[in-house]
Amino acid sequence: MSIALSGVFYTYMPGTPYSREALRGIDLIIEPGEFIGIIGHTGSGKSTLVQHLNGLLRPTKGVVKVDGNDLHAKGAEKKRVRQRVGMVFQYPEHQLFEESVFDDVAFGPRNLGLTADEVSQRVESALERVGLPASDYATRSPFRLSGGQMRRVAIAGVIALQPEYLVLDEPSAGLDPRGRDEIYEQILQLYHSSGMAVVLVTHNMEDVARLAKRLLVMNRGRIEFDGKPTDLFRDETIPLHEFGISLPSVTSLIRTLRARGLTVDDTLLDPGEVAGAIEVALGQKRIGSC
Repeated sequence: MSIALSGVFYTYMPGTPYSREALRGIDLIIEPGEFIGIIGHTGSGKSTLVQHLNGLLRPTKGVVKVDGNDLHAKGAEKKRVRQRVGMVFQYPEHQLFEESVFDDVAFGPRNLGLTADEVSQRVESALERVGLPASDYATRSPFRLSGGQMRRVAIAGVIALQPEYLVLDEPSAGLDPRGRDEIYEQILQLYHSSGMAVVLVTHNMEDVARLAKRLLVMNRGRIEFDGKPTDLFRDETIPLHEFGISLPSVTSLIRTLRARGLTVDDTLLDPGEVAGAIEVALGQKRIGSC
């Protein structure tokens, strides 16, 4: 099964002087278990696209299906289908409102009509998955946590609903470097432990290059690239600057070193792996010059 978008267009304020076409003929399939990064300049259509994935926006034209079910079809099935896609917006901590971490994460499961035991199990599991064990955090006020921890509580509230797809729109926005690293590390661990598909919208090339297995580049409401991160960043013919995208710093470094005659694998994106490859290449060059 999958999330499938077919011929999706979306226009803001149609029929007015402020009409703006934000999506233009999007065809996209998101498979279960994928980790997809969506990148592009501000106004390229990234956020508009992901808000179609669980029915927050209705296409002006086209169809969105989740596991074969039209998100906007009539009937009781519609609500259940939409619950398969969990959405985490920018600054999700602004949506926290309960007095304790437990109650905030429990809000969604309780609205599903689950028993108290089922709610507790989901809350404890969700908090564990985001690195905030219930034994340490359940009774604490979410408003006395760090910014990164508050954001993880908000993510826990979404995954407690047990979606099959998790969509995160700029989850590191406004966080300091430590908080950003914590969020992305927890997202990666969650992806590996849960089996959920993850769709990540971000401006941070370093993180998306390291985390995502598949990248979509949005530009003026269209998907300009859909493929592996290594293919995007290795292909010097792709006009990244026109799409508001910069190379990851490790890729820029590798290009510089290769131009100076150092043989470093240009498919590497993880900083640790790149450092190791540079060390090996330097050693080989020293041996070759002897």
